[in-house]
Amino acid sequence: MQTIFVMVKCELGRAYAVADQAIQSVEQISEVYSISGQYDLMMKCYLDDAADIGHFVNEHIHPLTGVKDTFTIITFKAFS
Repeated sequence: MQTIFVMVKCELGRAYAVADQAIQSVEQISEVYSISGQYDLMMKCYLDDAADIGHFVNEHIHPLTGVKDTFTIITFKAFS
């Protein structure tokens, strides 16, 4: 299992709608946070090891209504 974080810039006034749509329609998204700064939302996603990250973002996150831009962070190791 691989974990990625996708930061999302939304159209003005659409952050809550994008967050709701993401949680309801994309199975691989486990959590969505509103954040401050250049991006509006941060999505925590769990993908199968064989999944192509680029295709996942292009096919599942970019089509969400209200998404303007994304920035993907790939993780390597979780520390506990």
